[in-house]
Amino acid sequence: MANLSMTERPAGEPPTGATPLLDVRGVSKRFTSGHGARAHSLLALDDVSLRVARGEFVALVGPSGCGKSTLLSIIAGLDDPTSGEIRLRGDARARRLGQVGYMPQRDLLLPWRDALGNAIVGLRVQGTPRAEAESRARALFADFGLSGFERAYPPALSGGMRQRVAFARTALVTRDLMLLDEPFGALDALTRAALQRWLGAALERLGATCLLVTHDVEEALTLADRIYVLSPRPGRVRLERRVPAPRPRSQADLAQPAMLALKHELLDALLDALPNDGGLAGPAPDQPAAPWEGGAR
Repeated sequence: MANLSMTERPAGEPPTGATPLLDVRGVSKRFTSGHGARAHSLLALDDVSLRVARGEFVALVGPSGCGKSTLLSIIAGLDDPTSGEIRLRGDARARRLGQVGYMPQRDLLLPWRDALGNAIVGLRVQGTPRAEAESRARALFADFGLSGFERAYPPALSGGMRQRVAFARTALVTRDLMLLDEPFGALDALTRAALQRWLGAALERLGATCLLVTHDVEEALTLADRIYVLSPRPGRVRLERRVPAPRPRSQADLAQPAMLALKHELLDALLDALPNDGGLAGPAPDQPAAPWEGGAR
């Protein structure tokens, strides 16, 4: 068990003055649809800035609808910000699409492909020969506890195994940065806790740089070196904190006073920003609901 202190330098803290691998600067995103009297406008993100150093694990925590997933889509190059910029390795003009690994909320395994075939989809799209792609995937399957299930089809896999196949698919095509969009949100609590422990150990072995989106404070504390808290829509950074313990972390580490104090601070930052009804009444009058609203997660 780690000896925790709120002033300890955590694993993954970037050296002073180092250029971050990912640098999000003042990003805002507004969605518009329709014309004239039927026009809609929705501000999903407002002036969001964050950094991720090479080898660091950063978590982005926020309530549903705050634009977390929208931000990941922008970072991945699937969308562009309305204003602000994304810098990869210090370059605001760097190509983002296809340069980062992106694991969405659902595993999106193809039902007509077996587990190995699903894992190599990204490599095959990139032009990697099948024999090489399968060789690389088999090595990860052994490390990910999937040996013996290479030829199993998705319906025969448990939820946890499906997520590990999806993670293998993402890891195989990741060059520098891995984006994880609530990868365990659909799983039961026990499976989720087991996969969080597994993911922390796997990322240590891979030496991966990650940005995780989650609404689960405990998940962020388990996995991340640093945590950003986003406000309800439009998403703004309310808080940034370093986690005062090296990775990987045990349940005993999470029960230490410094970690419990940080957990309470993060929860307070999330809850204090919510309206009195907890956000259940829907959007405020100046933020009308719009057809695409599910995309501003």
